[in-house]
Amino acid sequence: MKTTKILYWVFNGLFAFVGSAIPDVMSSPDAVKGMHGALGYPLYFIPFIGVAKMLGAITIIVPGFPRLKEWAYAGLTFDLIGATYSLYSIPHPDGPWYFMLIFLVLAVCAYIFYHKKLALTTKA
Repeated sequence: MKTTKILYWVFNGLFAFVGSAIPDVMSSPDAVKGMHGALGYPLYFIPFIGVAKMLGAITIIVPGFPRLKEWAYAGLTFDLIGATYSLYSIPHPDGPWYFMLIFLVLAVCAYIFYHKKLALTTKA
C-alpha cells in the first residue's frame, strides 16, 4: 500500500508538471520558437494550451474530484499525443519525435497508479 502511494505521487507529480505549462502561459521565447516557429501553430494557441495544461496539472495533484481527474488525464494525454504527432510530421524537428514516447509511458504509469491508489482507498 505504501509503495503504491509513493509510486502514485512520483508518477503523477512528474506527469502533472512535465508538460511545463508555465512557459506556454507566459509565451516565453522558447515556447514561441517551438510552437509557432517550428510547428507553425498560431500565437494565440500557445497561452491557451498552457492554461489548459496548468488546469489539468492542478486537477491531477489536488485530492478528490475523480471525474475531473479522468478528464485531466485524457486531456493531457491527448496533448502529448498531439505533440508527438506534430514532431513526427515536421521535416526537421529540433529533436527526435520518439523522445516523446517517454512522456506517453509516464502518462500511462500515472494513470495506472491513480487507479491502483483509488482501489486501495475504496477498500479501506
